[in-house]
Amino acid sequence: MPVSSHLNAKAGVVVRNIPRTPVARLAPLAEYGVATVHEAIGRRGLMASSLRPIYPGAALAGPAVTVSVTPGDNTMIHVAVELCQAGDVLVVSPTSPCEDGYFGDLLATALKARGVQGLIIDAGVRDVRTLTEMGFPVWSRAVFAQGTVKESLGNVNTPIVCGGHPVEPGDIIIADDDGVMVLARGKLDEAVVAAKARTDKEAANRARFLAGELGLDVYGMRGKLAQKGLVYVDSLADLEG
Repeated sequence: MPVSSHLNAKAGVVVRNIPRTPVARLAPLAEYGVATVHEAIGRRGLMASSLRPIYPGAALAGPAVTVSVTPGDNTMIHVAVELCQAGDVLVVSPTSPCEDGYFGDLLATALKARGVQGLIIDAGVRDVRTLTEMGFPVWSRAVFAQGTVKESLGNVNTPIVCGGHPVEPGDIIIADDDGVMVLARGKLDEAVVAAKARTDKEAANRARFLAGELGLDVYGMRGKLAQKGLVYVDSLADLEG
């Protein structure tokens, strides 16, 4: 049965092999950061603001290993660990909304041993103090001590929706303090060029701000605001005349 037909029939699909972009090629995206890349490529690919890092300062860019789980059951995360490779980012989404703590320090230990960079999960995580001490970054919808069971099948390395955005296995995940975004593999070179151009432009603008210029002038806003009807008066009394 084709994978697509199997997916429509029931859960229980595990795809062993997915396309991966070498992590070394993705390093610039982590350096540019989510805000810059997202703006540079036309404000595409940003996941929901509810996905927040459990500690500040982490940043990554890596290929997505996708996991679809049932509410309150982390079986398929354990299945996915075996398929993960160095540089991967595990991306987990439940089939219905759930904030249970699917993931903790033991699973993180297993993933870290395989060189996985971090976890994006549209659900809950726990053991955050230990995860922070380990230096294993997680972006999650919630921090919640509620545990999960190991009973139900889901899917690994099939298309999912995480944080309101579609994610294909092997898509590029970028995450930092500003949030999480997904980039199609084929858009890598375009994104790097666009992010560099935006970074260079911001550096030039920063120099102008340091020199005392205003955003009204740096961004050429005055004429547009006047066209929209913005009027300056010297006092409220001028409005009464």
